[in-house]
Amino acid sequence: MTTRTPAGLRRGFTLVELLVAVLIAAILMAIAIPSYRSYVQRAQRSEATAALTRARAAQERFFVQYNRYTAELEPAPPTGVGIPAITDNGLYSLAVELTADGFRLTATPRAEGGQRDDAKCATLGIDQSGRRSGLGADGTDTTRDCWR
Repeated sequence: MTTRTPAGLRRGFTLVELLVAVLIAAILMAIAIPSYRSYVQRAQRSEATAALTRARAAQERFFVQYNRYTAELEPAPPTGVGIPAITDNGLYSLAVELTADGFRLTATPRAEGGQRDDAKCATLGIDQSGRRSGLGADGTDTTRDCWR
């Protein structure tokens, strides 16, 4: 003999309830993931700013010793300053350009790194006087956001 339960006492979820729950979770994830990614990118920019600051200090030490700046990063003195051209976690590539009054160091996201889609700070830079710069992928000045 089988007993039947009234429709109001059934246990479990209906398909509509399940779809509403999935929809709510998808909306929350659509909001949270880009926000989290933006936070991670901002945190990882500190790797570039720290590397640029170290490279600037190395250039100044090189200048004190050899009375000139160098366009080389990786070779050891007297050719270069002896620091890697790629940041510690491999997110940025460093480059140095000699100018009329000193040098300009730049850090750009590497294609295979996690910062490759950082359009807000596509290029970070610093020069011999400590003047910082940041450029977005569209060429806008984003120095304040990139160096905070």
